[in-house]
Amino acid sequence: MQPDTTPQDGAARGPLAGIRVLDLATFIAAPYAATLMAEFGADVVKVELPGSGDPTRRFGSMTSCGDSLPWLSEARNKRSITLDLRTAAGAATLKRLVAVADVVCENFQPGTLESWGLGWDMLREINPRLVMLRVSGYGQTGPYSGRPGFGRIANAFGGISFLAGDPEGPPVTPGSATLADYMSGLYGAVGVLMALRARDTAGAAGQVVDIGLYESVFRILDELAPAYDLLGKVRQRMGAATVNVVPHSHYPSGDGHWIAIACTSDKIFARLCAAMGRPELAGPDRFASIAQREAARAEVDGIVTDWTRGMTRDAVLAACEQAQVPCGPVYAIDEIFADPHYAARGNIAQVFEPRLGRSLAVPAPVPRLTGTPGAIRWLGPSLGAQAAEILSEWLGEKPA
Repeated sequence: MQPDTTPQDGAARGPLAGIRVLDLATFIAAPYAATLMAEFGADVVKVELPGSGDPTRRFGSMTSCGDSLPWLSEARNKRSITLDLRTAAGAATLKRLVAVADVVCENFQPGTLESWGLGWDMLREINPRLVMLRVSGYGQTGPYSGRPGFGRIANAFGGISFLAGDPEGPPVTPGSATLADYMSGLYGAVGVLMALRARDTAGAAGQVVDIGLYESVFRILDELAPAYDLLGKVRQRMGAATVNVVPHSHYPSGDGHWIAIACTSDKIFARLCAAMGRPELAGPDRFASIAQREAARAEVDGIVTDWTRGMTRDAVLAACEQAQVPCGPVYAIDEIFADPHYAARGNIAQVFEPRLGRSLAVPAPVPRLTGTPGAIRWLGPSLGAQAAEILSEWLGEKPA
């Protein structure tokens, strides 16, 4: 395959080199955890159903090569083999692969693998050092564990959808229905790495990393839980605004754009007032304190809106930056592609895809490691394309 020609290229052996991962999962959450490990050197084998493969191949915008853009981007660096785990032959091959694997990632509905004789109890007998990531809608335990779940449901059940939208409107999708999937995949990768660390340094046995999709959402809701427990507060939708601080929202410019401005302290608000040419607004008899601004939220936001509407976006950004007021443009994807900072940081990787006959832009690996950076060596593979080499390298089988 054509090598990755992005700035990440050169990380032939990342920090996870030597770690073998079996990705049995579909769609986003658990596969994303495996993708993160693949970007940093792990050998990730994608196990797919013969004939159809992972449904992600047909999810989203389709391409001329027969696989979707989400597949090409999110199955990066993985090798594909097809096994029907419901059959004796497929299960037997999987068990042989598990015996030499470090990690298994799965997101079947709880009980599914067990019904095929491939549950945790069976797999850990085969390989006591195995770490197993299990992502499901509600986790492996609890009264809802058997329910199916997707990102949208997790966003709703986890509490973030209730907060998204305008005060008088319905709850909306918080940015993307897949937010919970990607966050759960990230937590899953962290959990796997901690389990591997315990195994390899403390002599611990392998273990299960158990994540319910909604749990990653609930975990990021700042003071929501303690504020309810201590004060009985039930936070409501606030549109673009944020609880406890103001001005801290999105403001329109005179040329039809939006700017994010964040005043998280009294000092920053004073600097914004100076930039607006209204230093008196930060006086003790006006809006010097967060409490004063919170009590007059609509008035304060209105003042800032009047100021931003009288200028172009670039002028507002320049004024805020000069005054050291945190600000930023509210970007659409075309603006991200045109931004010089994204280019300088290499945030958009161009990776050659031979099946398309061209390079494709995808998000570059995160985080940035200075010594052992992540790399995109290839995009999502064809179904079963590497079966022979996987069986040869992992199991020592000679190609037929």
